[in-house]
Formats: sequence, structure tokens, C-alpha cells
Amino acid sequence: MAIGYLALVLHAHLPFVRHPESDYVLEEEWLFEAITETYIPLIKMFEGLKRDGIDFKITMSLTPPLVSMLRDPLLQDRYDQHLSLLQELTEQEIDRYQKTPHLRYLAEHYAEEWQEARKLWERYQGDLVTAFKQFQDSNNLEIITCGATHGYLPLMKMYPQAVWGQIEVACQHYEETFGRRPRGIWLPECAYYNGLERMLADAGIRYFLTDGHGILYARPRPRFGTYSPVYTESGVAVFARDNESSQQVWSSEVGYPGAAEYREFYKDLGWEAEYEYIKPYIMPNGQRKNTGIKYYKITGRGLGLGEKELYDPYWAKAKTSEHAADFVFNRERQVEHLHGIMQRPPIIISPYDAELFGHWWYEGPAFLDQLFRKTWENQKVYAMTHLADYLQAFPTQQVCHPAQSSWGYKGFHEYWLNHTNSWIYPHLHKAAERMIKMAGREPRGDLELRALNQAARELLLAQSSDWAFIMSSGTMTPYAVRRTRSHLMRFNKIYEDLKIGKVDLDWLEKVEAIDNIFPNIDFRVYRPLM
Repeated sequence: MAIGYLALVLHAHLPFVRHPESDYVLEEEWLFEAITETYIPLIKMFEGLKRDGIDFKITMSLTPPLVSMLRDPLLQDRYDQHLSLLQELTEQEIDRYQKTPHLRYLAEHYAEEWQEARKLWERYQGDLVTAFKQFQDSNNLEIITCGATHGYLPLMKMYPQAVWGQIEVACQHYEETFGRRPRGIWLPECAYYNGLERMLADAGIRYFLTDGHGILYARPRPRFGTYSPVYTESGVAVFARDNESSQQVWSSEVGYPGAAEYREFYKDLGWEAEYEYIKPYIMPNGQRKNTGIKYYKITGRGLGLGEKELYDPYWAKAKTSEHAADFVFNRERQVEHLHGIMQRPPIIISPYDAELFGHWWYEGPAFLDQLFRKTWENQKVYAMTHLADYLQAFPTQQVCHPAQSSWGYKGFHEYWLNHTNSWIYPHLHKAAERMIKMAGREPRGDLELRALNQAARELLLAQSSDWAFIMSSGTMTPYAVRRTRSHLMRFNKIYEDLKIGKVDLDWLEKVEAIDNIFPNIDFRVYRPLM
């Protein structure tokens, strides 16, 4: 009989990047890399666990932008082409290393991996959302939602209708996709502010996640810390991240991903191969990029990229078994200790970005596979659970007011509001004011209705926290700036056109074709809350 619970939560999110107006945009490959390296390996892992009779439990957010991109025919076609090019390059690598056994072995390893990815892709006819949904239907996977476009909610709280738009549009999109309203939500960046829970309750949300300090500094202070959920006065439950188990997995410094045997992320064939050889497989303008083919392992801390040794998938996989056993052992001791103090079953919440597993940490899916198997077969101290199932089993919890928080830098809002990105907020706030004003009008005909709905899409896309994050991190900054400005410009053109009563139909059709997220959106979601 288990005396505690472990809840793994993966946050699967990418910003909405779709450019039908261009033949090639590098940022679309964020999705393609995640499909090949994270989403397909996770589905393969789930299938293997089901096949072997292991009743695994995991919670996973699939954000509306990600779901929309995964189901978009244009992006599906482009991914198919991306995978074909990757397979072609790998075959070239096999031929190139006929007389170099270890590198040929690695090239053949990748060729087999890409072939398995293609088989799964074709088996589901490119619809990975349906692939994930089948595991929700079998109660192995609990899929939760997020903000409609991952908008940073605390920085728009002065416009409640804008916050409501992020929440309600996400819930409606989830219902269209999965046939029911979501039970839980991963707040974008786990960012919470006081009073947000009332909107979540109105949307039918039963629980959300926050960082540990969001609960540890709650009022009154929770008796069981982060090892039991608390209820807000609205009845919505709050689960908090456990720092110990989280750090063991995500940290490349003190966690598992930094092991010498694991694959080195930053040494990729796209940057290593001779230019004329790799040119057909990089960007059309001739700039190098990552290909996903990496031949070297981490080797040791503090080494330069030129000092890395060749990677071996066999020994790396063996290391995942060792690390999974260590994780299980630590959770057993943690649960035993907590149960002795609490005198009730604790729950350990271990949330991670899904893309850590496979994309950043290549061996991550194998680690999860071993973790589920060892949890199921080798121990009885804890059980894995979904958050909704835990609430059903333990409905009586302390009532608290969580503290304002996020899981970003310093645990507050600084990463999304600083000298690199503060310029965007006056524009976003003005657009929110205008959207709320426009939501009060009744459209005169279908054209005005389409314009108002497109204005709502443009506002949501401009609000994505990804753009502020990228500006703060300093990576791909021109793209993030361009996306913020383009959505605001499109929004403002619609606003001005409606103000003079003359919508530009040709222009609107082009914008609808580009920013086609949320096809069933209703602009009235921005009307004043009752």
C-alpha cells in the first residue's frame, strides 16, 4: 500500500509560428525539432508502456498554440519535408563513414530513429494530438490547458477582460479538441496573482500549478508546505513544485542531464561539417543551423567543444537506468520522511518543460521510460497519480491565499518586465483597452464580424509571453520584436478600419490566412465581466 504520491507534469508549449507567406522561416523548425525529438519519442514511450501492461500516470499540458500547429495541414506538410531531408542527410552520413566504424554506427542509429519517427508519423497520419488523446482516454495521461497564447497574466491584470480572454479562449479550444472542458491549467510561466483563481473557477478549472514559493508564502502558511495542495476561497486547488525532485532532473549542473555519458547538445553536424557538403541541408540563404545529428557526448565538465569524445547511445541508455533508479530511491526516502511528519500521504509535484525530454536532454524520454517501469515494478512506497485523481481521493485540504509568484528568474515577474521588453506593455495595454471597447459593438454584417474576431486573434498573439521571454534572453530577438510589432500593427489597422466603417477585405483575407489560430473565436469574450 503506497504511503505517498508522485505527480510528473510536463509543459508542452511552443509559440504560434506559422508563415504561409514564406517558403522558409527558421523559427518554424522549433516545432519540427520538438516533434522529432520530444513529442514522437514521448508517444513511442507511452505506447511501449501500454504494450507491457504498465499503468503509468502523467499529466501534460498541450497549449492551444501547440495543438493548433500540430493540426495545421501546412505545418504538417512542411514537417514531412523536414523529416525527409533529415533522412536524406543521414543516408549520406552512412555512406560517408563506411570506413569509420563508430561514426557509421552513430549515423545508422540516427537513420533508425528517423525511420521510426516516420512510421509513427504516418501511422497517425500526422495527427499527434489524436495520438496523445488516446492516452487521456485510457486515463494514463491527463491533458491540461494553458493560456490561449501563453500570455503573462499578472502583467495584464488591470484589464480583467484580457485575462479572461486568455483563459476562456483556451478552455473553449480545449473543449473543441478533446470533447470536454479542461480540469486543470498550467498558468503561463506558472505566474499567479491574487484573485486570478476566481476567473479560473468561473471557467470551470479545478486546479492550477505554481512554483514552490507561491504556496510556501501563502496566508496562512500551509501546514504541509508544498507536499499537499491547498484550496483557494473560490474552491480552485493549487499544487506547488517540489524543488528537490525538479532540480535533480532539469539542472545540467547538479542534475542528471549533465552526466558525461549523455549527448552533447551544442556540437551539431550543421556547424561541424564542411560547408559545401552540408549546404543543401542548412538554411536557403546558406547560413548554418542545427540539424539534430550530434556525434559527441558531454565527456566532462569544463571541456571545450573540441575536447568532446564520441557519443555511444548504448552507454547513455544504461546511464538513464541508473539515474531512474536513483530518482526512485530518492522519492521513496522523501515520501517516507514526509509521511512520518505529516501522518497523511504526501504528494510530490515534479513539473518540467516537455522539451527538456529529448530536445535538450536527448536521453530524457529513455529516463522517463525507466522511471515509470521501476516505479511500477520495483517499489511500493509511492504511486504515480494525476492531480485531478489526487483531489478526488483527498478532497479535504487547507484553504489559503497563495502568494504572487512565477517560476522565472527570482521567482517573480522580472524576466518578463525589464529594460529589454518593457516597451511592449504600453502598446499591449492600449490594444486591450481598444479590444474591450470594440467588444461592446454589434457587428454590421459578416465582414465586420470577421474583422472583430481577427482583432481578438491578433491581440492574443501579441500577448504571448514568448516574445518578452526571447527579448529578455537575447536569443532570436529580432524575430520576437517583429512578431510583437506585426500583431499590434494588424490589430490597430482593424481598429482604425472599424472606426471609419470601412474594412479592407483583401487585406483581411490575407491576415486571416496567416494568423489562423482559433478559427471559432468569438470577439464577445472581451465584453465586461458580470
